[in-house]
Amino acid sequence: MSVISQRRIVIGDVHGHYQGLMRLLEAIAPTSDDRVYFLGDLIDRGPQSAQVVDFVKESPYQCLLGNHEQMLLNIFTKRIPTPTVQAWLYSGGQATVASYQEATIPHEHLEWFSTLPAYLDLGDIWLVHAGVDPFIPLTEQTAAQLCWVRDEFHKIEKPYFPDKLIITGHTITFTLPGVSPGKLAQGQGWIDIDTGAYHPRSGWLTGLDVTNHLVYQVNVFKNCVRILPLQEAVTTIKPEQIQFGDRKRCLV
Repeated sequence: MSVISQRRIVIGDVHGHYQGLMRLLEAIAPTSDDRVYFLGDLIDRGPQSAQVVDFVKESPYQCLLGNHEQMLLNIFTKRIPTPTVQAWLYSGGQATVASYQEATIPHEHLEWFSTLPAYLDLGDIWLVHAGVDPFIPLTEQTAAQLCWVRDEFHKIEKPYFPDKLIITGHTITFTLPGVSPGKLAQGQGWIDIDTGAYHPRSGWLTGLDVTNHLVYQVNVFKNCVRILPLQEAVTTIKPEQIQFGDRKRCLV
């Protein structure tokens, strides 16, 4: 199979798995002609969030704001109630704090998080951490909606954009109906590539070569790599399969 150069590579939620990310990038082997994009949630849950942030921040790659970066920003830059802080720590924030020397998150990291865009429009593809609220015009959607939405977006019956594929992370794919651990999920005008790198049921960290329709994956627990054609790696979800309020799927 011939591979087109000048690739566009999209990487799903890393969640502090620095070594897995290094293995994934080694497999992808991006060149200076390639464009690499991260969908957010670099931090929390995994053991090396600080190292992941350092790497992506200093790289030529672009990164979106994820809900975990948004939670961290709110906690460290605003007066947040104690229960909210405890919820973040429970959702993986404690591992992030521990990954920094002296448990102090540097100001330059907080500043960098504050500059991350909520979405990127690349013409035929549209990158966002969680999705869009299908009932609201794009100009009225908040960063919170773009970082947190789930059921309303996955249940969409027709593509939000007629000419763009939305690529997301945020919702672990195996929490969607009929999707096996490690598989990508797709619906009406969207594809989700968060395969749950931190989760013991999966361990797969995913990079999608949009240009060549290839899926690169590293299992952070088993330390193995696989490369699959996109059509072999994705499961299609029908809107009627999504049940509103299914809290089993709504992993923070």
